Amino acid sequence: MALMGDKARLLETDRFAYASDDGRESELPMDEMEAAEAAEASDAMTETGHRRAAEAGDTAAMSVLGALLLRRGDLDGAEPYLRSATVAGDRAAANNLGVLLHQRGYVDEASGWWRIAAVAGSAAAAHALGRYHRERGDEPAAEYWLRQSAESGHCLGAYALADLLEHRGDVGAERWFRAAAERGHREAAYRIARLVEEGRGADRRTAPAYGELTQEAEAEQWYRQAAARGHRRAALQLGTLLEERGDVQEAGRWYLSAAKDGEAKAACALGFLLRDAGDVESAAEWWRRAAQDGDGNAANALGALHADRGELQTAERWYRAALDAGDVNGAYNLGLLCAEQGRAGRGEQWYRRAAYAGHREAANALAILLLQRGDASGAEPWFSKAAEAGSVDAAFNLGILFAGRGEERIAHTWYERAAAAGHTEAALQVAIVQQRGGEDAAAERNLRCAAEGGSAEAAFRLADLLDRRAVESGRGRLPDEARTPDDESTRWYEKAAREGHRRAQVRVGMFAAARGEVVEAAKWYRAAAEAGSRNGAFNLGLLLAREGSLPEAALWWQRAAAEGHGRAALRLALLAARRGALAEAQTWCARAVELGPPEVAERAARLRAALQEELSA
Repeated sequence: MALMGDKARLLETDRFAYASDDGRESELPMDEMEAAEAAEASDAMTETGHRRAAEAGDTAAMSVLGALLLRRGDLDGAEPYLRSATVAGDRAAANNLGVLLHQRGYVDEASGWWRIAAVAGSAAAAHALGRYHRERGDEPAAEYWLRQSAESGHCLGAYALADLLEHRGDVGAERWFRAAAERGHREAAYRIARLVEEGRGADRRTAPAYGELTQEAEAEQWYRQAAARGHRRAALQLGTLLEERGDVQEAGRWYLSAAKDGEAKAACALGFLLRDAGDVESAAEWWRRAAQDGDGNAANALGALHADRGELQTAERWYRAALDAGDVNGAYNLGLLCAEQGRAGRGEQWYRRAAYAGHREAANALAILLLQRGDASGAEPWFSKAAEAGSVDAAFNLGILFAGRGEERIAHTWYERAAAAGHTEAALQVAIVQQRGGEDAAAERNLRCAAEGGSAEAAFRLADLLDRRAVESGRGRLPDEARTPDDESTRWYEKAAREGHRRAQVRVGMFAAARGEVVEAAKWYRAAAEAGSRNGAFNLGLLLAREGSLPEAALWWQRAAAEGHGRAALRLALLAARRGALAEAQTWCARAVELGPPEVAERAARLRAALQEELSA
């Protein structure tokens, strides 16, 4: 049977409504308003007065005295008065006699008295009788009596009817949840908020009419009502709603309220707010409280906190606690912890446990482990499982796997899937394929996505594409021509250069050189050359030679030539020839002929022939 909510209890013996002297019913209702009325009635008529009147045969006094004794827990004292008043036809006494018998464990006999009171018009008895039938699985009878109670204005009857209807998927549940919530039932307010927030309420419109609340605002209103009455889950949901819209301070207050009432999820959420505010110690304390109450997310957060501090044993203990609480992230985090400690075999065990439980990133991590040890056939199904579950990294990794096998079409399919989900490197791979196929417009979209995601290679390719397009249209300039920093392609080159892309660094250096900014150009050439760019080394040598630093220029040309730069080898041959080192010059000429390109090889061959003649003379 579905949960009835934290205020929908069959018995709450600390709240009664007492009849006044006009003989109206004295029942056992359960809301605070009627409890207050009971207190007022009690002040007006003392127990002594009730007892005196009851002994004189006053039916109403017997009913009220029986209710008073029942509230105190004096079942033996209450029963004779309630039975006497019931025999005399007092429906409130019949209802309360049912409550007393229920407390004694005589549930079937209690239902008989509730039926008598309900037939006589007692809404409280109808509610109790409806609950009795529902607990026994007789939903038609339960609905009949709960509807009688609800239509009589009984708050708990309305809630219980709504709960039954919602359990059956009946949209009529919303009406009765609202009726109960409007009378102050906090669980009903919480449930109607959930219905509204999830868009499952009856006649829910996509846009509110003038003067109506939006779906989110209405849900917030009901959460507030329930939370204000001490409903801790409503306080948690209200805090979540407020946090999502950026009202962190108020969210924290509601989280704190719920956490103090024992809501572990609220304590966990409060911990994250405190951590984000820089108060890590307070965050850890709330996470600890939540974790001790069984919140796996809080235990994982504690584990991560201790792992960051290098306290790996403590981190492992909290990750295990998370796993014990049913949070599969605990197993995944244990796998990560083992990987950091170099215990790959142990990590694989935890990854497998999490992966078998459906953790997609654990499945991806397990596949990577298998791939690293050469088990590609074992890795593929785990990559596939993770990718199908929504892991973007796994989709990208499948692309790499199939590309490595030469299955470019399948690889491209997985790259496209990962790129569509925003994976930077996947978008770059898709763009490369599109460029090969001449699909520049489509390639540009993916290059922009990848470049904006931080890919230096994508930024360089995008800049190059924009340059080529401009040149083809007659509006652009060659790479070594001066240009303004405002050019879009220049901005992308500079972004790639700042991120360490060697070819971009050479291009940015060329732009600076074309503007006459020698120091700026040298900075970028040197950065590229030191990272292994032969073009950077060659260009830096040219710059230094122009500045008169031939010995240093020669060093950079030697580095470029060693990396296969033909023009650098030719420059070195010329330098050697000028200083009379003809044999050395011939060696560099031979190297230049070997490296090319054709025009360089041709010049180097002519120079070598001339040097040979000089040496033979």
